[in-house]
Amino acid sequence: MNSTRRTFIHGMAGSAVATPLLAQNKRRGYDKPNVVIVRFGGGCRRMESIDPQKTYAPYLRKTLAPRGVLFENMLIDSLKPHQKVDTSHGQGTIYILTGSYNKLGNAGGQGLDLRFVPNAPTVFEYLRKEYDIADHETLIINSEDRKQEEFLTYSNHLKYGINYRCQILSLYRFKRFLYPQLLDSKKRDGKPLPPQQLRKIRNEYNKLVAIDQRQPLPANPKLEGFWSRWRDHYGESGFKNPRGDRLLTELAVRAIRDPQLRPRLMMVNYTDCDYVHWGIRSHYYNAISIMDQGLRRLVSTADTTEGYRDNTIFVIVPDCGRDNNPLADVPFQHHFNSRSSHEIFCLIFGKGVPKGKRISTPVDQAQIAATIGGHMGFTTNRAADPLQQAFA
Repeated sequence: MNSTRRTFIHGMAGSAVATPLLAQNKRRGYDKPNVVIVRFGGGCRRMESIDPQKTYAPYLRKTLAPRGVLFENMLIDSLKPHQKVDTSHGQGTIYILTGSYNKLGNAGGQGLDLRFVPNAPTVFEYLRKEYDIADHETLIINSEDRKQEEFLTYSNHLKYGINYRCQILSLYRFKRFLYPQLLDSKKRDGKPLPPQQLRKIRNEYNKLVAIDQRQPLPANPKLEGFWSRWRDHYGESGFKNPRGDRLLTELAVRAIRDPQLRPRLMMVNYTDCDYVHWGIRSHYYNAISIMDQGLRRLVSTADTTEGYRDNTIFVIVPDCGRDNNPLADVPFQHHFNSRSSHEIFCLIFGKGVPKGKRISTPVDQAQIAATIGGHMGFTTNRAADPLQQAFA
């Protein structure tokens, strides 16, 4: 890390704290802003997001953008030397979390179900190693359709890794919580379960457990309490709770409001845009609108919740862009390494971020991690340099 960047990061961490003191007081109390990363995901193009005339996300573009810094020309893998990375969802999420295009590890799976593991530390690991923050105070809100992203809780970096993992809220995790209780009580929603249903639940539970063989999920009373309250509200059938990206919004809002969780760093992995692979344009447009509505709820919740109000930074960025082939039946159906798939954007706003700035010069997705570190007071020594325009 060069001296200019080191000076910048330490300045962001607080000029009143000397560097030697930082080294001697690891795992100290955290007193800086909360950060909410919103993966405007499933592959989302600039045109339908930040073009004021064509946007399907008017709240993002017209209400939130003036509150912060809009990077209109963010790119994936623009830093030299180019790494020739894949532009897809799990990979893009790791680039955001690590600030690195290092080759990814693999925890199993095949084809589109490959289970990637970061080789560089994530922002969650950096934060938890630096500060006395519990794992349930660092959360990823994950889609029920992308179980392969349940592996992004920690890297395989020797100095970080599992001891500094974050936690995940998702329907996968809820089922891991629920199914043993159904098997024990032999009832669902108060009604006895016949033997064939018990066998089905047992088989489904065994499949869920088999997805991640790296380490057993540790017991966490705070998360179990969250899922217990979710169960009390929505029942056990799965028919009453929201689905798709609306589910992710509900989980994130409840996490912020829940006095047992109150995450300091949270990432919401929206992904419904990817349903355009079914070949229906409206799936894509509607998904962007649903993310925009989710943003409205997330921001409103932060703006009205003690501890988050005037003390939160939002980072909104796609995992990747989409194809722009005008000859295709659905020009934006795919996102595999075309030029436009590398073209994304980023909006950062909140405490300590300048307002009303639009940056058109090229910047890179890998710079997000160090920018988060600068605001939260930790050094990302394996990440690209920060976006200095995102600091007041």
